[in-house]
Amino acid sequence: MKSVIFSTLIALATAAPQYNYNAPPPPPPAPAPAYGAPSTRVSTFEVAPPVAILRDDRTHDEFGRFSVDFEAENGIVFSQSGSPDGPEGAVVKAGQYSYTAPDGTLVEVRYVADENGFQPQSPLLPVAPEFPHPIPQFVLDQIAKAAEEDAAAARAAASTPVQSYSAPVPPSNTYGQPQ
Repeated sequence: MKSVIFSTLIALATAAPQYNYNAPPPPPPAPAPAYGAPSTRVSTFEVAPPVAILRDDRTHDEFGRFSVDFEAENGIVFSQSGSPDGPEGAVVKAGQYSYTAPDGTLVEVRYVADENGFQPQSPLLPVAPEFPHPIPQFVLDQIAKAAEEDAAAARAAASTPVQSYSAPVPPSNTYGQPQ
């Protein structure tokens, strides 16, 4: 009896599925980055020399008021002051800046920044034309054409008879002799 049990256990052990997991090989290592390698593409650009700061005065107080005055060697001048006088303590700023444009024009801008947004003023800024400004003829022609088309569509709608629809007649409950 013992031999039967033993042989049964051996048969079960050899018949049991054998799990043989082979892990995939690890990926090859990534190539090392090549820092400082010479590039085939050469870009050239001019590097401007550093600009000296001639003046940089900044003041702040405990009430949120401030002022900044800045001047650089290349002619850039910036001045701004502000305080939390706007709605709900928003900072209201006023200032000016100036610089020389590449064509040699002196650009001067004065501004206010408050609850109405940034409001620059300069003779160099574009100005919208006064309203009402003259309307070009082609626009007037388009408006006239659209008015004519609307009038023609209204006349066509007025001359077309109106079709009225009544409720459908229900089918009769009585049937006649088949034909």
